[in-house]
Amino acid sequence: MFSHYKGLRREMYVLFFGRIVTNMGALIWPMLTLILTNKLGYSAGQVATIMLVMTFVQIPFTLLGGKLADHFNKRNIIIFCDLVTVTCYFILGFIEVSFVFVVLFFTAGLFASIEWPCYDALVADLSTSADREKAYSLNYLGANIGLVLAPTIGGFLFENYLNIAFIVNAISTLSSTILIYIFIKDIKKINEEVTVGSYEESATHDSIFKVLKERKMIIVYLLYAALSGLVYSQFNFLMPLNLERLYGAKGAIIFGLITSVNACIVIIGTPLITKYFPKVRDVSKIVIGEILIVTGLAMYIFIQGMIPLYFVSIIIFTLGEIFNTLGKSPYLTRRIPASHRGRIGSLSMLFASIFQAFMQKGVGFLADTYPMPIVWCFVTIAGILCITLAAMQLKFDRKTYPLLYTDTK
Repeated sequence: MFSHYKGLRREMYVLFFGRIVTNMGALIWPMLTLILTNKLGYSAGQVATIMLVMTFVQIPFTLLGGKLADHFNKRNIIIFCDLVTVTCYFILGFIEVSFVFVVLFFTAGLFASIEWPCYDALVADLSTSADREKAYSLNYLGANIGLVLAPTIGGFLFENYLNIAFIVNAISTLSSTILIYIFIKDIKKINEEVTVGSYEESATHDSIFKVLKERKMIIVYLLYAALSGLVYSQFNFLMPLNLERLYGAKGAIIFGLITSVNACIVIIGTPLITKYFPKVRDVSKIVIGEILIVTGLAMYIFIQGMIPLYFVSIIIFTLGEIFNTLGKSPYLTRRIPASHRGRIGSLSMLFASIFQAFMQKGVGFLADTYPMPIVWCFVTIAGILCITLAAMQLKFDRKTYPLLYTDTK
């Protein structure tokens, strides 16, 4: 089941174990909506407003992360950002939930937003075009192995022992940072040894605008990624809010169990889908994944109060998430110059975050005004538009990137 992950660089396995350790402590991020609503008493609209403000604050940090990833040592940037987030988490472990608490929580998120483009670009740097799906699959698998028990534990700690979750998160993130510091050294030397794909040759002197002008389908991808991010984010926004409305503080426990099931399905499904669907191209995986994600979320129009069906929904959703993840990252990195991975990756995150924040405000307004099934109808309509954009990519990709359909993978 895991044999096809053999043959990757040693550093990829270090990142894999680092992801496991980090996400073992990820007890609190899935609970953000519940912290703001249940602990601080904010409405859904107020939570959406806070996230909108956070998005605007994140803009320069996300762009900075992409710029730094393309010009400096990605490993050192990751280590520095991790140390800042660890410090914030330790402080959060010893203070009461308050406005200052939220500010520190978001400060940790800001430095995480600098780190994300570096991490994604580093995975691409450490893999060849042919191994790209396996590399991202392994990284994604590690993240979810760590998440198996974390959300459930977080759900039980949420009501009375939330501070302990932050301390555990700080310790686990620090452990991951130490692994990266010890075992990942000279990134430049690694880059020189990796073979790039047909469209990945560096274009150091080209601006990001020139790169996008020459690759117009990437702009369509950015539109798709923004809408896809909005739909997917309802897993951590509207779903816990829905459960909190139905079950109060106990909704955190149910949501924690659902999230753990999500991680379990990822652990079982990721290596199997990677192994048995290697001939399904990245762009096709995106379409399949989006259809399953939208189907899983659309079920909430009909299953309010039916707890067993929540778990059927999350299984369908998670299978879609796996297909989508195995398609998205390889799709983008195979079609842009290696010299621009950080900047275009950060632009994709930024574009998705801005769109998501504005539209999330609308979702929050709907959640405060209408019954939950109506709100889920809105999410489903957005999902159908998302599937349409993904289908457009599928239709025009062969014409736009013909070498990817003739090269031997």
